[in-house]
Amino acid sequence: MISKVLCFGELLLRVSPALQDSNAEKHPFLLYMGGAEANAATALAGWNVPVKYCTVLPDNFMSHHLIDYLEYKGIFTSSILFAGNRIGVYYLERGADLKGSMVYDRDRSSFSELKPGMIDWDKVLRDVSWFNFTAISPALNQNVADVCLEGIEAASRKGITISVDLNYRSRLWKYGKEPIEVMPELVKHCDVIMGNIWSANTLLGTAIDSDIHGKGSKQAYLDHSTATAAEIMQLFPKCKTVANTFRFDSDGDHLKYYTALHTNGKHYHSHEFSCAGVVDRSGSGDCFMAGLIYGLYNQHEAQELLDYATAAAFGKLQEQGDATGQDVLTVKKVKGVD
Repeated sequence: MISKVLCFGELLLRVSPALQDSNAEKHPFLLYMGGAEANAATALAGWNVPVKYCTVLPDNFMSHHLIDYLEYKGIFTSSILFAGNRIGVYYLERGADLKGSMVYDRDRSSFSELKPGMIDWDKVLRDVSWFNFTAISPALNQNVADVCLEGIEAASRKGITISVDLNYRSRLWKYGKEPIEVMPELVKHCDVIMGNIWSANTLLGTAIDSDIHGKGSKQAYLDHSTATAAEIMQLFPKCKTVANTFRFDSDGDHLKYYTALHTNGKHYHSHEFSCAGVVDRSGSGDCFMAGLIYGLYNQHEAQELLDYATAAAFGKLQEQGDATGQDVLTVKKVKGVD
């Protein structure tokens, strides 16, 4: 049996204003499938990694269309649970940063109403060698956080590799718990941790240099990522790999992007990518997470896997929608400059 990567999290529908072209008056809005974990699963399937997706959807025609689409993309959907009454939605200004013009509409969604005991983890994990989740799910409410822990502990008992993307969404942590009260209990089971120095500080309590922006140099950020990775590995001894991403926007919509990887006692960094314009910032971090899993799953060398993941994430910035459509050859053609 081929071992699969399992991506667990909420599938969302994204609504954005249409491009300002001749069809905008007739079709003013665009609909995309979104959700960080679904985006990662889509990328992995496109890179020929066997991947399945676990989420919760209402049993209606729209959910079945979404499942058909996931299967068309090559994602195994047998672990999707039917329950509840609605699919979560978010509204995003076209091309806007996640910190900008975004509105969530996911209260009382099927996924947010998950409770411990609803998912048969033994069945879901039967053919799985990798479990991937993000910090978005435990941000929804305590029940979903408990379900995340339930799945992670089940995966840990089976010796499954566990990875987490430390996505921090301040709009979601509204149920009376601070991230630092929830995330460490989940992260202590993780083998691979991806995020950035700021999300690690907020979610895990690692140290942050308040003057890091004042220093303003690439080397200062990379040095900080090394210190943050060392602190994460000390706090969470099961973790053997830490990746940090750096994305900076300047006036005139100029963007710089580079990353760092810390594994086996060694430190690596990517090329610095830059561009003068971005088509859509949504999903680039999910694409990097997928690239990281892709390289580790296929046992690529550390520098090779970091270069691939970074190129994939940068390439995603020039694609419309949440999930990448880049194939392996397309990613490998992306060029960067130190």
